[in-house]
Amino acid sequence: MTLEARIMEEIKTAMKAKNEAELRTLRAIKSAILLEKTSGSGTEMTEADELKMLQKLAKQRRDSLDIFQQQNREDLAAKEQEELSIIERFLPKPFTQDELDAALKDIIAQVGASSPADMGKVMGVASKQLAGKADGKSISETVKRLLA
Repeated sequence: MTLEARIMEEIKTAMKAKNEAELRTLRAIKSAILLEKTSGSGTEMTEADELKMLQKLAKQRRDSLDIFQQQNREDLAAKEQEELSIIERFLPKPFTQDELDAALKDIIAQVGASSPADMGKVMGVASKQLAGKADGKSISETVKRLLA
């Protein structure tokens, strides 16, 4: 089942349950899918494209959540947190720090990196292999720590 079909089913369920927060978030995801499909690229959305789009939506919510918490706007922060938790249901389970360390150690061994100067090589491979399972910031911080 494609992401679009899953979203449509979830929208129906949310409408029946009269769940406004879920409905608002699912409609935002559907809107992003439609924008991507009508962007004029002429290609079908792949699973990787869907994942990338969901990660972008989740990152937007996390950034907004941080800003609202810094400004003590708990009402807006709660809304962003609700939306983030709904979006995360459609993303693969993220790596724990231990799993991330193990995966990056394997990649460092594959690439043959030995110093912080080799970080670019490691990041290129790691970003592709760990897409959807870890965000770029945590990958970068872990690679720096492992190569130091």
